[in-house]
Amino acid sequence: MAKSALARQAASAGQLDVAEAAARIAGCGIRVTDQRLQIASLLLSAPQHLSAEQIAEMLRSTGARVSKATIYNTLNLFAARGLIRHLSVDGNCAWFDSNVAPHYHFRDEQTGQISDVALSEVQFSRLPQPPPGTEMAGVDVVIRLRKRKEH
Repeated sequence: MAKSALARQAASAGQLDVAEAAARIAGCGIRVTDQRLQIASLLLSAPQHLSAEQIAEMLRSTGARVSKATIYNTLNLFAARGLIRHLSVDGNCAWFDSNVAPHYHFRDEQTGQISDVALSEVQFSRLPQPPPGTEMAGVDVVIRLRKRKEH
């Protein structure tokens, strides 16, 4: 996403109420800090998929000073505690999803945009049996999209 587009998104993003963000962070057993509040307020304000770089740019555009290492550490902590979901979509970039409910994803290969797909929209006729001593923890599906070629 272009820098100006990120700045517009940050400016228009309805930041989550600080008290609500603090309650959601604490509810996951995470100590509340100013930087964690800034990141949570931004990411949890709407269902969205953002990279750490996008979050850093959006925070900087609002005047916040947060290091990229702090952003990554915070996002990984949030994901480990179930506040957000970590996505590995293409192997090049880590994405963070504010929607932790079970769902799948579309990813536009040209724009990089990620969007949600409801569980009910995907059907499996059979899944393999997990190895002995294990159980299925979940299924991640990314449906890659591209423009149709004109013939």
